[in-house]
Amino acid sequence: MSDRTVLSITGPDRVAFMQGLVTNDVERAADGIIYTALLTPQGKYIADFFVIGQDDRLLIDVATSHAPTLAQRLAMYRLRAAVDIAETDLKVARGLDSAPDGAHADPRDPAMGWRLYGADATALPGEAEIRVTHMIPETGIELTPDTYILEAGFERLHGVDFKKGCFVGQEIVARMKHKTELKKGLAQVAVDGEAKPGDAITADGKLVGTLHTVAGQKALAHLRFDRAKDEMQAGDATITRIA
Repeated sequence: MSDRTVLSITGPDRVAFMQGLVTNDVERAADGIIYTALLTPQGKYIADFFVIGQDDRLLIDVATSHAPTLAQRLAMYRLRAAVDIAETDLKVARGLDSAPDGAHADPRDPAMGWRLYGADATALPGEAEIRVTHMIPETGIELTPDTYILEAGFERLHGVDFKKGCFVGQEIVARMKHKTELKKGLAQVAVDGEAKPGDAITADGKLVGTLHTVAGQKALAHLRFDRAKDEMQAGDATITRIA
């Protein structure tokens, strides 16, 4: 089974409907692709996904694990909006070579290559290594129901627009942007020794964070920045922060 599901949003209200819900400016997807998320009213993560504009519909490219929840949430918000939400049989191809006709550059980072809809599903080669190198969080790994998107780097990944107007959870996100300094969040770390995703990271006996995607001797982690010392521990490994 593919790890991505493609939903379609049709109907005359489709752009306005999505614009009022998600973190990015859906109007920018009119002839392209954006990366965005749906949040709880408390500003926490529900799902991250891509929105692709086509002549008569919006496509939603989302992790298969989160597709049912996203579809259910969108249906809950539909109310009287003239939209229909359905799952398609489209597949997602991904690559790093020359982009084929109809492909879209991944809007998060040029290193993530291109995405094409309708072709046979293919994975992105070396995706874990690329994500760790460029600090790109993944659905269900670095991105969980406890995630605040600014702590996960969504502004750097072009996944949030502070000028578009209201969206679900916008007040919390805006407050984190303008009124506070982030005290914890996504980081890239070096791993010297054996450690696995999910291992607790500690320093001086205190919990610092959690190790997530591991690729060779580097990994992504969620850290409390004030406790991130020169050397930390996770599993049987020494952990040091790189970025």
